[in-house]
Parts: sequence; structure tokens; C-alpha cells
Amino acid sequence: MPISRIDDIERLKKINAALISRVERSMDQQGNAFSLFQTAIALESRVRARTEELHATLRRLEQSNIDLSAAKESAEQANLSKTRFLAAASHDVLQPLNAAHLSVSALAELQTSEEGRTLVRQVERSLETMEDLLRTLLDISRLDAGVVQPSIADVQLEALFSSLKSDFQQLAERKGLTLKFLETGAVVRSDATMLRRILQNMLSNALRYTRSGGILVGVRNRGATVRIDVADTGCGIPETQRDAIFEEFHRGTVSPDAELVGGGLGLGLAIVRRMAGALGHPVSFSSRVGRGTIFHVDVPSIGSAPAHVVPAGEAERPRGYGLFGTRVLLVENDPDVLGAMTSLLERWQCAVRAATSTEEALDALGDTAWTPDIVIADQHLDSGDLGTNTITEIRDYLGRPVPALLVTADNSELIDRAAQAAGIELMRKPLKPAQLRALLAHLLA
Repeated sequence: MPISRIDDIERLKKINAALISRVERSMDQQGNAFSLFQTAIALESRVRARTEELHATLRRLEQSNIDLSAAKESAEQANLSKTRFLAAASHDVLQPLNAAHLSVSALAELQTSEEGRTLVRQVERSLETMEDLLRTLLDISRLDAGVVQPSIADVQLEALFSSLKSDFQQLAERKGLTLKFLETGAVVRSDATMLRRILQNMLSNALRYTRSGGILVGVRNRGATVRIDVADTGCGIPETQRDAIFEEFHRGTVSPDAELVGGGLGLGLAIVRRMAGALGHPVSFSSRVGRGTIFHVDVPSIGSAPAHVVPAGEAERPRGYGLFGTRVLLVENDPDVLGAMTSLLERWQCAVRAATSTEEALDALGDTAWTPDIVIADQHLDSGDLGTNTITEIRDYLGRPVPALLVTADNSELIDRAAQAAGIELMRKPLKPAQLRALLAHLLA
């Protein structure tokens, strides 16, 4: 075969190979493009599915937020309704409880046997436990609802300590414990009533969990604040219980004679935490098991009060507590309370005239030969009358500011302000007969 023909054949082979290679590359590119197309379609489907899932999740989240908002609003409304219900129910419940207190007190004076006196004391303790529980539950409810507004003023700690010592000294002695308050001239900014309640609950707690030794109350200046310490030699608080002691109904291991300071409902420190929070007073504690506990309350300080000099003989001058022949105008619309209060006052040798409204009270004064030495009135009377207005009208009728005492189970601050503005003493129901008698004697002195 000629050489030229062989060269042509080789050239054609090369051309054919090049064409075949180009065709194969073209087919591969088309295959890759098709694969990419299929991949893009698959990814687009996945993105669409994920987007739909995301939209569904967002819709569910929005609905959950709506449901949570509705549930929160419903819970807040229920909490406010609970507070209003407890406030109203407490007034209705405390009315018969007040009558029971007064009746038992009158009954106690009629007892001649030790067995009878023992039964009366048992009933009194049961009534006091019921009262403490009701008041504490009401306090917690009002604090949680934020309806308690502190009345901040200057508070002299020495006067507060003196009052607390008077309340707890006898209880400490009955348990064989020492109770000591260190003298102080510190003056702090706080709500006197709420601060007293905080320290009162701390002292009750200390007495309940202390078997031997005693309790010490003192203060330490810490610059802009005063730290009030309530230290005891009690059983101490284990590490495992330290996060729970401020929770409701938490109780430690009480001493066998704890009934001397009340059975303990496990609510005292819960009240402390809430009241201190409302006042902005930090509360802390340190404790060693078997050695005792120290509770601390940090209160804003404004310095020291000048020492009060008691005139010679003033501290030793006795005060008479006799009510013999005292003329009392009693204005009360609850029949049970009216009967119990009348019976108690008559046992104290008082001359009582009773009324259920302002009109009846003024009618009782129609006899000019009988004028009251003191007026005792409930706040909520018949015909929509208010005790504060009744007392004002009685004073206007008599033409003199006759001493007056307003007794009520209503815990609203409006009544506090109304009584203070009118110069009327105020006591909350249920009344403690001993406190009532002491206050009446003080007003008549």
C-alpha cells in the first residue's frame, strides 16, 4: 500500500478519535447537567418542605404565646380574685371568731374548777391557732398580689425592741430561756408595723427551735445601713434545708415544748421573705447545726435618736386598770359579737348601752343623765353606716371628743388612715380581751 494512503488512514483515525472524545465529553457534560438539574429539584423540594415546617412551627409558637399570655392573664386575675375573696371571707370568718374569743374570755371568769379553766385554755389556744392561720394566709395573699404598700417613716429601734421584749419575755421564761435585747439608739427608715412583724416572726422561730440557752437581739452599724441580728442557741439549720426554710409550710424539728410559742404552721419565714422583699430589706442568715442560727435584716439607717430621759418617778408610777363603773356605748351590728362583748364588759363592771347603727347610738344618748365615758364601734354597721362616721356624729352630739375605739376585721389601709385622721384608736378583730382591757384603761386614764 502506498505510503500516502497509510498517512491518510492514520490521519483519519486521529480525527475520528478526536471526534469520539469530543462526543463523549459532550455526553458527560449533559449527564452532569441533568444530575445537577435533578439535585436542584430535590434541594428545592427539601427547602420548600423545611420552609413549610418552619412556618408551621412559628404558627404553633405564636399560638403557644397567645395561650401562655391568656393563661398568665387568667392566673393574675385568679390571684386578684383570690385576694379579694380572702379579704372578704376573712372579715366574715373573723367576726364569729371574735365573738368566740370574747365569749371564752367571759366564760373563763366564771370557772371555779381547775378542770374548767384547763378546758377554757385549750379552747383559747385553738382559737388563737385559727386566727394566726387566717391572718397569715391573708397576709401572704395580699403580699403576693402587691396590694400591701409600705408606709415608710423613721423608726426608733429601741422602742421597737422594748415592745418585742414585752411580748416575748414571758414565753422565754416559761421555756427556761434568756431573752436579751442590746440597747441601741439607731433610727432606721422602714414601715414600723412590717418591720416589727419581720422581727416578731424571727423571734417566734428562734423560741420554737431553741431548747436551752437563749436569744440575743442586737444591731450593727454598716455605713448607710443597720444590720439587725436575731441570734439563738437552737438546733441550727442543716445544709440540706437552707434553700427551703423560706418556703411555705416548711418546718424543721421542733423542741418538745414548742407549743408554748404556738404549734408552728411553717409560714413565719415565708412572711419574713415577702415583707422584707416589699420593704427592700435584704434578709440573710448563718447557722451551725447544734450551735444555733443568726438571722440578719439590713435596714437603711438615718443615724441615732437622742437619749430619752425618764422623769424621776415616772417609770415606777403605777397605772390603774380598773374599769369599775365605766359607761360604754357599744355600737356593733353582729348579734353574736354584740352579746359576747356586752357580757365581757359587764363582767368588768362596766355599764353598757348597745346599738347597731348611728341612729340607734344617738337615740341611746337621748337620756341626758347618761353620757358615755368611751365609745366602742365596729366599722361596718347596719344601714351602710361606718364606725368612723358614727363616732364623729356621737362626738358632735356630745360636744366633746369622747375617747373612742374602732374595732374591725377589715385590714384595709384606708381604715387606718381614717381612724388616725379622726383621732380614734384602732384594734383588729378578733380582739384579745387582755389587750382590750389594757387599751380601755389607757384611754380612760
